[in-house]
Amino acid sequence: MSMSDRRSATGTRSARGARGARERMVVIGGDAAGMSAASQARRLRGPEELEIVAFERGHFTSFSACGIPYWVGGDVTDRDQLIARTPQEHRARGIDLRLRTEVTEIDVPGSRVRARDVDSGAESWTPYDKLVIATGARPVRPPLPGVDAPGVHGVQTLDDGQALLDTLAATKGRRAVVVGAGYIGVEMAEALINRGYEVTVVNSGQEPMSTLDPDMGRLVHRAMAGLGITMVNDAEVTRLLTGEDGRVRAVATEDTEYPADVVILGIGVRPETALAQAAGLPLGDHDGLLTDLAMRVRGHENIWAGGDCVEVLDLVSGRERHIPLGTHANKHGQVIGTNAGGGYATFPGVVGTAVSKVCDLEIARTGLREKDARRAGLQYVTATVESTSRAGYYPGAAPMTVKMLAERRTGRLLGTQIVGREGAAKRVDIAAVALTAGMTVDEMTSLDLGYAPPFSPVWDPVLVAARKATKQLRSSEL
Repeated sequence: MSMSDRRSATGTRSARGARGARERMVVIGGDAAGMSAASQARRLRGPEELEIVAFERGHFTSFSACGIPYWVGGDVTDRDQLIARTPQEHRARGIDLRLRTEVTEIDVPGSRVRARDVDSGAESWTPYDKLVIATGARPVRPPLPGVDAPGVHGVQTLDDGQALLDTLAATKGRRAVVVGAGYIGVEMAEALINRGYEVTVVNSGQEPMSTLDPDMGRLVHRAMAGLGITMVNDAEVTRLLTGEDGRVRAVATEDTEYPADVVILGIGVRPETALAQAAGLPLGDHDGLLTDLAMRVRGHENIWAGGDCVEVLDLVSGRERHIPLGTHANKHGQVIGTNAGGGYATFPGVVGTAVSKVCDLEIARTGLREKDARRAGLQYVTATVESTSRAGYYPGAAPMTVKMLAERRTGRLLGTQIVGREGAAKRVDIAAVALTAGMTVDEMTSLDLGYAPPFSPVWDPVLVAARKATKQLRSSEL
């Protein structure tokens, strides 16, 4: 430790003593998990008992990253509509929120963090009694030639969204290439189509939406083609080409080049855990922080972590997974804030439920895909059915495809995927509840679901799939 660090450490101990009995909770990250934790802790303990200091390196807090594609596409007209709670609102609740301040080091033995003012570069140490790590995830940015050129964008924060909109406003050309066909890639492709761009999606996978099995992803592919999106599968990007002005002009694969005036990287995200790793905190196989059921970092009584920077238990496979979703992040924050505030709460795990859309095509999944089941060593059967969102004779009935996986030995539901029109996606919640409850597909066929012709056929499509899966299981026993 340098002389200046010794002086700083001495200063933090003195400052802590000066606070008396009041504890300090430090939060790293000002979005869903971090500010949910701060808000919940504040509900349980007032400022006279618990001081809360939150660091956020960006300009915004408590925003919906999931809404950015719809803002870019024009469905959401005002950026501020994506902000659930402003910095001013957090501060009014007694939270010392410091924007444009990046934590650069966690000193676990010294119970303190080093933070840097992004604009001035000034650094200082802040001691903590309780620490919450909610650093989120970072977009995958492969080390390709030209990937840092102007006109190449990742989309993770409101700052990223604004930078992309600024580029679109300043760019004369109307050709866009999206690299990657996951949730963000597909949603951004639709957003750019809505803005009048000619869009090509370059995807390394067999079909778009790798969170689905390829046979279900093929349905998404057809819908994208129907929108006028050029879908290029089984293609690896090798470099991004630039023009004389240094701006991106094309995306190159081994076989060809795709002209581009703007490029969106939608390859996915990774846990933002460099700080935690440098501090010696435990990481899992996917580089996410490992926590217990109370969201405490394993082996550390007064450090919690939540949101996109952690790995969580998959209740179906029994393995740790990295599933970066805002639904989980907000729940993590509630659990952390309750525990840090003196209460008790747990987060048992997830089944991996997610929904998206391409124009009016709804996409949903929960539980395991076929390759997930194989990786977990599970034997399974599959059942795929075609049905409609309403009674077939009722106006507006739209086609829907449901795929279901069941464990061969026990009949336990393993996963469900749904692709269809209006009314399709949220049906996956039936399967999510069944997965959480550990139900078999045979038990699902007796579920008492709501029925009326405007909402469902007399046999809901999910139950039709469960019936077919049950038959498949019985056939496999013969």
